[in-house]
Amino acid sequence: MGYGGDYGFRPYVSVAERRRKAEQKVKQLEKKGRKVEGVRLEGRKLAHTFWGRAWGDNLEAYSDYANRLPRGRTYIRNGSVVDLQIAQGRVTALVSGSELYEVEVNIQPLPSGRWKPLVVASSGEILSMVDLLAGTFSEQVMRRFCDRTGGLFPTPKEIKLKCSCPDWASMCKHVAATLYGVGARLDARPELLFTLRGVDALDLVSAAAAAPARVRAPKGGHVLAESGLSSIFGIEIGQVAAATATAPRTRAASKRAKAPSANVTLPVAKPARRRRLARRSPDDNGDALDRVVALLEGTRGGLRAEQIRAALEMDPKEMPRVLAEGVAKKVLKKKGQTRATTYSAR
Repeated sequence: MGYGGDYGFRPYVSVAERRRKAEQKVKQLEKKGRKVEGVRLEGRKLAHTFWGRAWGDNLEAYSDYANRLPRGRTYIRNGSVVDLQIAQGRVTALVSGSELYEVEVNIQPLPSGRWKPLVVASSGEILSMVDLLAGTFSEQVMRRFCDRTGGLFPTPKEIKLKCSCPDWASMCKHVAATLYGVGARLDARPELLFTLRGVDALDLVSAAAAAPARVRAPKGGHVLAESGLSSIFGIEIGQVAAATATAPRTRAASKRAKAPSANVTLPVAKPARRRRLARRSPDDNGDALDRVVALLEGTRGGLRAEQIRAALEMDPKEMPRVLAEGVAKKVLKKKGQTRATTYSAR
């Protein structure tokens, strides 16, 4: 009598053996022409950026999901999600278990009755796709995006789950790992959230361009704190540090704060910095590299190559040369690999 006897339990399969079998299956799929894209976490955190964290926090805020999602944390952390594809209204995945299981998550498109108010609420707030994808906007917009009833994220009623494993639960550990994998994928490609919900992210930027001009808060005031997400979802997000108290401003400081500031879409590098870069870059890429550095100096966490190219409207053929030159001259810092590679100013 095998392992489990009459209870019908499947024999235990080690993680190493699961990975070996999964790799064999992936190679078979790639030979057939399927593009396989697995999920690999950086460190122990399930997500690092605003969009990735907000996705997971939204799911965990619902009691019928909160008790089941933890089953998938081990699976997503040990690399068991060997393929994850996100399309409009649909997520498909291959998750390595005792066998390689197929997971399908169907999500209803965001109703226009919820999308249009979000576009109106963010009018004049989101100045570019860089701001939107980096999650650098006001707390008011953040709250509207993350609102359970009128926000961008799906509710359990809008989600249908399916897995080929024999587990009777609607959310097995393979499905849970897939849902966490979506959050990890949004870290690198936040635009996929808008694809998944069937809406056009450019609507938010277009609304900003059409909105009446108004004085906006400084760039630093748009950076979202993790404590803001905690207050919205009513849960603690990781091991966040306690928010520091704001020191009372003096009368002189208050007057300075009331002074209007120029509205710019992209940050401008300090003149001294630009002169120094120009000396380092005497070739034809000098001006382009200066523009890239100026953009990245005003952005936290770095940007991917396609985000930089879109923001600066650069030639796709010129882009790799400029980034490579910046890294070689040590004015740009490169982090990550393949599509998840980000660049930041040193």
